[in-house]
Amino acid sequence: MLRIAVPNKGSLSEPASAMLHEAGYRQRKDRRELVLVDADNQVEFFFLRPRDIAVYVGSGKLDIGITGRDLLLDSGADAEEILQLGFAASTFRYATRPGTATDVKEFGGMTIATSFAGLVAKHLDDHGVDASVVHLDGAVETAIQLGVAEIIADVVETGTTLRNAGLEIIGEPILESEAVVIRRTGAPADDPKVQQFLRRMQGVLVARRYVMMDYDIRAEKVEQAVALTPGLESPTISPLHHEGWVAVRSMVPARDAQRIMDDLYDLGARAILTTGIHACRL
Repeated sequence: MLRIAVPNKGSLSEPASAMLHEAGYRQRKDRRELVLVDADNQVEFFFLRPRDIAVYVGSGKLDIGITGRDLLLDSGADAEEILQLGFAASTFRYATRPGTATDVKEFGGMTIATSFAGLVAKHLDDHGVDASVVHLDGAVETAIQLGVAEIIADVVETGTTLRNAGLEIIGEPILESEAVVIRRTGAPADDPKVQQFLRRMQGVLVARRYVMMDYDIRAEKVEQAVALTPGLESPTISPLHHEGWVAVRSMVPARDAQRIMDDLYDLGARAILTTGIHACRL
């Protein structure tokens, strides 16, 4: 049975459970439930603190897990990411009061407060900077005001919270993070249970990015229409009862669907329909 770690709370929890549900797996109905067995799919889910997941997976106690790239790298666990999941995107950056510093190279001798001490320490080391790192749990915006540190390192979305605290973002991003699937470093890459899980998750990712488009078009304009809707390999084209017309079916990127429909209509296509994709295998 495949043993999978899933975030039990925070910004990763609900999107991860929703994706697993779309992939056909049972998910818990009670937040107090810590372990869930999905016997039909031969999977056992363990709902854990997001920060702990990389440690459990890296130790080999669990086969794979879903966590953030930032949490994986900060943990120092013997684990690696094997699939990007496309949600919980965030940017990890430095911030300070205006005039303190403009680049990480200027941090020497200063103190940086962060909830991601391991990640920051490695970043400073990679840049050859000798600075102190103070680990704080939770929000770190007040660390500078209270004299704990001159610099903070934190997850930044819009930057509004930092500006409200009188701080400015400095330097390049430390890390671009998102939710990822991880496994123990060096674990067999061809494990059939893991590969099946990854195919399901990849199927959800594709289903979310694409829609199925159907339309009717004059036969002499098929090549122009297919140029607009090439599909992943090639479209399905079927003759219609009405002579000289064909029906075309193709997968198109959801974000481009409305524009493609406009272009097809201008080309002479009619009965243009889009349908959501709930699951797929490529």
